[in-house]
Amino acid sequence: MVAADDGSLRADVLDSVCEQVSALERAGERVVLVTSGAIARGMRLLELGERPRGMDALQACSAIGQGDLFRAYESRLAAGGTRAAQVLLTLSDVSERSHYLNVRHTLDRLLDWNVVPVINENDTTATDEVTFGDNDFLAALVAALLKARLLVLLTNTDGVFTADPRSDPGAALVPQIEDTQALEAIQIGESSRLGRGGMESKITSARIASESGVPVVICNGTRGGELAAAAAGAEVGTRFTARVEGRLSPYKLWLKYAKQPSGEVVIDPGAAARLRESGSSLLAVGVVLARGGFQAGDAVWVVERDSGVPLGKGISEYSAGDVAGTAGHRSAYLREHFPEVPEEVIHRDRFVLL
Repeated sequence: MVAADDGSLRADVLDSVCEQVSALERAGERVVLVTSGAIARGMRLLELGERPRGMDALQACSAIGQGDLFRAYESRLAAGGTRAAQVLLTLSDVSERSHYLNVRHTLDRLLDWNVVPVINENDTTATDEVTFGDNDFLAALVAALLKARLLVLLTNTDGVFTADPRSDPGAALVPQIEDTQALEAIQIGESSRLGRGGMESKITSARIASESGVPVVICNGTRGGELAAAAAGAEVGTRFTARVEGRLSPYKLWLKYAKQPSGEVVIDPGAAARLRESGSSLLAVGVVLARGGFQAGDAVWVVERDSGVPLGKGISEYSAGDVAGTAGHRSAYLREHFPEVPEEVIHRDRFVLL
């Protein structure tokens, strides 16, 4: 939203957002900004005509754009008397407990010092299998990590509609969503040409945050005062109520809703029962076969053999080739013939039931 499709900064939007953030901060609100646009900004500064495909080129664009983007925020926040700090995160920073605690403590310290963290994904070091996939997901995980009182997702539309308002004149704004499962019926528009986000990612992020106990508002950040209005509880955009019971961890919600699978691991009924009833890890002895060319670190569907229906989703510790060589074998066999692979095909901490 802060970077146009050509990578230029939307000065009016940045001015408005930073003015509102400074006003909230002066009023005693603790505010964290999660931004996108580093890659798009780097492309603009490099005068590239289209988004690169190679990881090295994307990371280079991000390295160039991140500093320029932060300075744009920093100067505008400073004009309102607000100090800012740049924070770059990767997925492991909010999924591994030791990193998770360090991030939370650092952000809490900055907020105690009345400094606004300006957070972006560290695209310069992240790889495909350890990315959030979109900064909206990052915002949802940070909100859950900090137990925020509210997550505001700013976009260039007025909120969530019953259909795509750009193509359907009968589309109506949905003012409140209490059951995130009802989202399946909503039609979602396309993402922008340069970014990875769009309304689909914002709805998924709202689901992640609300199901972890944080209420969410999706509203129009290009309209002045919408952020402040959302923070004050006014009826703007679409509000998602927070779930009180049955919460999953933010990481597992990200895995459940945001991480795209690269293949399937088919398991026998006994392994399926253990996953359902005892929350254990998936071992090779319960695996029947693998489908797809996934690598270690990829997300996979876990499918019960007899029903053919996905039981859950997890991060595989094995490649598809390793699954084929170890399927059905006990741990003693693995230690002798596959000493380099972990005992668990999917660890319970990286698995979620559907």
